[in-house]
Amino acid sequence: MSYESSPHTTQVSILRHLLFVPEATFAELQKDSDLTSDHFTFHIKKLVESGYVEKTATGYHLSPIGKEYANRMDTDENAIEKQPKISVVVVLERTVDGHREFIAQQRLKQPYYGFWGRLGGKIRWGESFEEAAKRELEEETGLVADFTFKSIFHKRDYKKETGELLEDKVFVIMYADTYSGDLIVDFEGGHNEWLTQEAFMAKEKTFESARDFINLIDQNVPYHAQEYTYDTHEY
Repeated sequence: MSYESSPHTTQVSILRHLLFVPEATFAELQKDSDLTSDHFTFHIKKLVESGYVEKTATGYHLSPIGKEYANRMDTDENAIEKQPKISVVVVLERTVDGHREFIAQQRLKQPYYGFWGRLGGKIRWGESFEEAAKRELEEETGLVADFTFKSIFHKRDYKKETGELLEDKVFVIMYADTYSGDLIVDFEGGHNEWLTQEAFMAKEKTFESARDFINLIDQNVPYHAQEYTYDTHEY
C-alpha cells in the first residue's frame, strides 16, 4: 500500500500526534488544528482508508504500516523526510580469451537516457540483497546467478549549474562470476552487452560510478562515498 509523498499538513499532524500516544480521540486530534469537524473528518478518514490509521471504539491509533511510515517523520519540522534510495548493483563477470568482461547496460529511459552503467534496481520491501540481485538479473537479462555481497557505495548526483542535489542513492554491490541462461540483449528501457572495462569506458556516455564499482570489488573496499555532477541535458 502506498501513500502520498507529500501528504497534507493536517494528515502529517495527525500522524505526528499518534507517534507519541498509544491512542487518541477525535477531539484530541482535532484540537491541534484550525479545521472544522467536517474538514478534519475528511483528513482522518483519508488516513484510515490508506491503512495508516486504525479506528477503534475509543479512538484512533497508528497501524503497523502507519508506524513505519510516521517513524520517517522529522518531528521538529513536522514533515515526512525524503530518504536516499536503496538499490542493488549487479556485477556479473566472465572471462573470454583471457579478457575480463562484465554485463553492461545502456539506460533507455529517463532520467540519464542513453548512459551506460551496471544493471540493478530498487530492493523491494522484505527482500534480501541476494534475492534482489538475482531477480534484477533475471528480469533484465534472462540470466540466472547466485550473488554475494561485496561493498556499499553511497552516490550523490548534483546539478553542475546550480549545485542542486538530483539523486541520493545507496548502492549495495553484489557480485557473481558464474551464471546460466541466454542473454536478452534488448528490453523495454535498456540494452545489454558483455564489455571489458576498456570498451565500457570508451562509450560516449557512461556512469563513472559503474567503473568505480569494479575497482571497489577488485580492491576489496567495503564502503565508499562519492559525489558526481551532471549537466542539465545529461539528467
